Amino acid sequence: MLLTKLKKNQASKAAGNRILINVTVVGSAGPIRFVVNEEEQVAAVIDTSLKSYAREGRLPVLGSNFNDFVLYCSVVGTEALKPWETIGSFGVRNFMLCKKPQAAVDGGDKKPVAVGMPRKRSGSWKAWFNKSLNLKVSSH
Repeated sequence: MLLTKLKKNQASKAAGNRILINVTVVGSAGPIRFVVNEEEQVAAVIDTSLKSYAREGRLPVLGSNFNDFVLYCSVVGTEALKPWETIGSFGVRNFMLCKKPQAAVDGGDKKPVAVGMPRKRSGSWKAWFNKSLNLKVSSH
């Protein structure tokens, strides 16, 4: 009995403060929730997120290389978190996981082309419709 109490005390001291975090994956249905140590590095959190995502069978399939992803703090700012920073240093529990934009080389002129999430078209159907009406009205 004394041995089990010692093991529990040692485990709680080694674990430090543990927090429940939400990691939202861009394009997925909902956040992944799991408990991490505040001293855990961002790279390890990304790795755990990818493993949990795959274990749950979520779509779209992301892969398992944590170097291909970045973690953003949903409240603090727009810069990606550094992989060596500790997850507890931000004081928040909601994060967003995104795939890094990949630079592909265009075949003809060997210039790198950013490949990532496609951008939304600049115009909408309403703007197109209004523009076409204006052309018909002004042409008479």
